[in-house]
Amino acid sequence: MADKPEAVSKAAEITAQGEKVRELKTAKAEKNDIDQAVKILLSLKAEYKEIAGCDYGPPKKDKKQVEQKVNSDKQKEKEAKKAAKKAKAGELRAKEKAEKGVTQQEKKVEKSSAAKDDTEESKKNYGDYGIINSSEVIEREFASVGDLDESMDKKSVWIRARLHNSRAQGSAMVFMTLRESQFTCQALLLADIEKGVSKQMLKYAASLSKESIIDIHADVVKSPTKIESCTQKNVELKVKQFFVVSKSLPILPLQIEDASRAEKADGEPDDGLVRVNPDTRLDNRVLDLRTTTKHAIFRIQAAVCRLFRNHLTNKGFTEIHTPKIISAASEGGANVFTLSYFKRDAFLAQSPQLYKQMAIAADFEKVFTTGAVFRAEDSNTHRHLTEFVGLDMEMAFKYHYHEVLREIGDTFISIFKGLRAECRREVDTVNEQYPRDEFEFLEPSLVLEFPEALKMLRDNGVEIGDEDDLSTPVEKFLGKLVKEKYNTDFYILDKYPLAVRPFYTMPDPTDPRYSNSYDMFMRGEEILSGAQRIHDPDLLIERAHHHGINLKHIEAYIEAFKYGCPPHAGGGIGMERVTMLYLGLHNIRMASLFPRDPKRLTP
Repeated sequence: MADKPEAVSKAAEITAQGEKVRELKTAKAEKNDIDQAVKILLSLKAEYKEIAGCDYGPPKKDKKQVEQKVNSDKQKEKEAKKAAKKAKAGELRAKEKAEKGVTQQEKKVEKSSAAKDDTEESKKNYGDYGIINSSEVIEREFASVGDLDESMDKKSVWIRARLHNSRAQGSAMVFMTLRESQFTCQALLLADIEKGVSKQMLKYAASLSKESIIDIHADVVKSPTKIESCTQKNVELKVKQFFVVSKSLPILPLQIEDASRAEKADGEPDDGLVRVNPDTRLDNRVLDLRTTTKHAIFRIQAAVCRLFRNHLTNKGFTEIHTPKIISAASEGGANVFTLSYFKRDAFLAQSPQLYKQMAIAADFEKVFTTGAVFRAEDSNTHRHLTEFVGLDMEMAFKYHYHEVLREIGDTFISIFKGLRAECRREVDTVNEQYPRDEFEFLEPSLVLEFPEALKMLRDNGVEIGDEDDLSTPVEKFLGKLVKEKYNTDFYILDKYPLAVRPFYTMPDPTDPRYSNSYDMFMRGEEILSGAQRIHDPDLLIERAHHHGINLKHIEAYIEAFKYGCPPHAGGGIGMERVTMLYLGLHNIRMASLFPRDPKRLTP
């Protein structure tokens, strides 16, 4: 039905798109732009028909009635006389009203409505800056949209923001939604020639393309009702001046509103609303990243890195930076990118592993690093990237590698607690579009040994060998079992089989099938792999031979341990995975600014 909220909303979109088509035709725009705009308009009308069950526009008149009206000259003549009589009566009433006088407010409205042309004063209050090429210095203080609240009532501010959308209401009022990062507010432009706001100014404001960047000079006022469509719900801006900083093209490859729409839950009926598919998002990543949800995701990701760095710095760790162009595969495997390096082969680092260990051998004792990691794995899954950011740490210990394991667990707890304390608003923003249960963790962290995990899995019908690695589905199932039993989304799995770990992993001293290695999990997915490293050169050479590694390629690495090296352990964290899993996102590409996978090399 046409009065359904969805139909009313779709009708508003049709009206706005129709206006855009008219503007393009008036401006004699490129035919392709006009055709694209018309295509969008027809698509919106088709969506309206599906929602309302009827065509958009006034109902068609009955053919028989039309014929009767056309053929009835007498009736037409009668109606014409009646209309003339009514018009004359209206003129008489208007004359009487003019003679009696009107109120001051009515005079003001009439004066404002009649102000079709700008005055010299009003022309100064809007326009286009042109290209800002640093030709002048203007000392002007700007407020942030996110800071606008009731304490700023009646305060005059300058705001620079994007035009999220705009809507003209009659000829004397324009509503605008402004967006800055993850925050939005409502702005109102009212025609008032006495205050320098002309009708031309309103017309100019209403014609601006969405996503244009504008400067607004306005008064902050308390809103009489909550503005549910904006993050700043209790205030709005009464605009006095506005200037265009940078215009957007009128036709966008995706709409920010569509890219911001909440996901449907499984089994939820189709609501008829447009949602943007993942490939379209990534093909137009700059626009996709403008959504408030994406800004919140990457603010949370920045906090993960900051909390990681701050915690370890406070614990006496030294930040180091390791080479990304190396002579041999970091992990001793084949999944490396090869590049030409002055007439010989080199590789992109799979991890900073070897150089962290060499730093320990150089008596740095405790180190960490953040940087790009490259994996030439043809894995087109929800959790794999060919390039990601690694948060790595390495630490010398006195007697047992669990000294390091506990330190890593404490680092994660520090990150989780920090995110809860510092990023509540951002987490809530993400949950509005991608709802997920709150992330749960224990303090101290839960530690299970590999045989314990095998027993839990076997007790629940999973067939798995003592020295088998865990597949992704098995990891997720184990995470579900751990959550049910211990009510935690984060846990540590210790004592992995030696056969599934890299060559530099220290074997378990009591059971040669296992190793002094561990993985850490969030929501049933691995986010850190670590171990005690072999610091004895003879044992290291033996294990390298066992894995079929050419010793020439790791000669400098082995040499580092021939002059004495303390026992040490560490691990590597995937930053994007931590972000994805803490928020419960369903794809790692959502937590990578410009993701790289086997099928994507741009943008």
